[in-house]
Amino acid sequence: MAYRAVRRIVYTCYGGAHSSPVAAAIHLGLLPRNTTPTVKQLLSIPLFDQVRSTGRGRMMSVGTDARGNEIYVLGRGKESADMVRNLIVSAWTVAGGATTPLEVCDTLPCVNGWMRMGGWLSRAAGLVGLGRPIAAFGARLAYPRLVRLVQQVERRLGIIN
Repeated sequence: MAYRAVRRIVYTCYGGAHSSPVAAAIHLGLLPRNTTPTVKQLLSIPLFDQVRSTGRGRMMSVGTDARGNEIYVLGRGKESADMVRNLIVSAWTVAGGATTPLEVCDTLPCVNGWMRMGGWLSRAAGLVGLGRPIAAFGARLAYPRLVRLVQQVERRLGIIN
């Protein structure tokens, strides 16, 4: 088997609380790929509807996949995924960090109005009891798109065929 460098894979969205944690959980095998998870399953994954606005801009480790790739979630606010990637790479270089390849995956195109409304109600307005189930409902609707996005990332990186 040929040597393949371990990567850091960062799933990023506006707040880092909904679509990016779901994508990271799909990547890590914490959620099924062939069926839509229940609301209970979604609520059990790391960081789902947990990240506050003060967490934006912080890479949060979610785990390591079966091939040793490090998986992260990052809320980026209004900044583009490309700008965030450039910033992370620049900061690692300036800090003398390892040259581990970095993949930044934008999950924002998968987000729907239900996720936005639920996320705002839960995270911004503090109405967690109302917003969290709405965000989870939206995540269930967006789920097939998130699975496809994760599969595209894995194909591009040679993780799956």
